[in-house]
Amino acid sequence: MTEQSEALTELGEHIADKMPDAVRKFEVRVGELTVYAERDQIVALIDFLKRDQMCMFEMMIDVCGVDYPERSQRFEIVYHLLSLRMNQRIRVKISTDEDTPVPSIVELHRGADWFEREAFDMYGVVFSGHPDMRRILTDYGFEGHPLRKDFPLTGFTEVRYDDLEKRIVHEPVQLTQEYRNFDFLSPWEGMTSQIPGDEKATTEEEGA
Repeated sequence: MTEQSEALTELGEHIADKMPDAVRKFEVRVGELTVYAERDQIVALIDFLKRDQMCMFEMMIDVCGVDYPERSQRFEIVYHLLSLRMNQRIRVKISTDEDTPVPSIVELHRGADWFEREAFDMYGVVFSGHPDMRRILTDYGFEGHPLRKDFPLTGFTEVRYDDLEKRIVHEPVQLTQEYRNFDFLSPWEGMTSQIPGDEKATTEEEGA
């Protein structure tokens, strides 16, 4: 174990010892410390990481979502924090399902505001206690959450400018079947066993 890994392991043990109700487990991999936390204790844990003298993770770098549809709690919310004083980074992960809100950390890190709104917009994860929980990237009236693994690649609606009506219109996506089978590399059909044109080469070889 390297000196860096030993220091991160000691830090993980310190956090788990001081916050036993919040930390489920921790691991050190490829020189990074990841803490797996309880969803309902995330605010208390982030507050501890920010104020504890051995942690001092005062800078929030990122809050993002990850979708694992096969899990009962399909979403992971991942927090990346930086301690300038200790020159350390930490990753905190919690899990939730489609219906259970995640406590917001905006009161501790104002920079989490738009990150939490993005996770709500892209994945549908609601952050309780957020001061302005609304979409941030998609258009008004958008249906669904684009970064969910089960969201269709084409989406549900398309937006275009109508020259006759002189305005922006929202219409359901319509895929014409003829265009779906446009060639042998169609993403709907996949690669065929024989590429068009190969039969000519076969005929020439047999003739020789």
